[in-house]
Amino acid sequence: MSSHRLNADLHCHSAVSDGTLQPEALAARAKSNGVELWALTDHDEVGGQQRAMDAALALGLPYLTGTEISVTFAGTTVHIVGLGFDIHDAALQAGLAATRGGRRARALAMSDALAQAGIANAYEGALRYVGNPDLISRTHFARHLVDSGVCADTQEVFRRFLVSGKPGYVPHRWASLRDAVHWICDAGGMAVIAHPGRYKFTANEEFALFSEFKAHGGRGVEVITGSHGLADFEKYADTALEFGLFASRGADFHSPEESRTDLGALPTLPAVLTPVWEPLDERVMRP
Repeated sequence: MSSHRLNADLHCHSAVSDGTLQPEALAARAKSNGVELWALTDHDEVGGQQRAMDAALALGLPYLTGTEISVTFAGTTVHIVGLGFDIHDAALQAGLAATRGGRRARALAMSDALAQAGIANAYEGALRYVGNPDLISRTHFARHLVDSGVCADTQEVFRRFLVSGKPGYVPHRWASLRDAVHWICDAGGMAVIAHPGRYKFTANEEFALFSEFKAHGGRGVEVITGSHGLADFEKYADTALEFGLFASRGADFHSPEESRTDLGALPTLPAVLTPVWEPLDERVMRP
């Protein structure tokens, strides 16, 4: 499993967090799309891991455990993917539970803000799309606003209502970068910066993110991912080399109707990079 050409997809979400498919359906979709190594990375949650692993192995699909932890860095929400860790690690589970804890209060505040913008009962509406009430998120609000006719698609919802400076945006204090990286590493896994091209950092802020991440023990960065374009692929390939980080690849798939990129449909990693699955080889669950 040393080839950078391996069709690995190490970032996606199920209905356990803010995806629309169950872990078993995602495993089947990954397998049918030619994925050769898969990880489910639900937000701040490992509740779907055993189901995903069992389903993948039953299909003959090698599997890495995964999660995506929300952290606050320089006043911005940044996501750190964890791969290949022990899902039963007590400190990791406690950290994820604490991170999930503030989501309901944030969701109620978002609903109040949307009500002031003329959209009533948004919290109740969002709940109809939630598989796990502990993980209610902006995506669930977005689906409600689309299905109720306020916006044409979820991208429009985010542009008009759910990003900084818009009527329904409510910031939340997540885990610290240090804590998230340590939870993952102490549980035997690898910490990976998710989709760095999405964060609107200055050059100095981004350098600080990568420097602090590596200082805490972070070892990987997503280079090829669904929200990156060609310029991002090239930029973060260079960043991986600059900081000596392993390179990851994942569609960040949430839903057949919403996601830009399907499972297994990404370009291969550049040959100059070392894939995250090489140092994680012993952590891969195989049929």
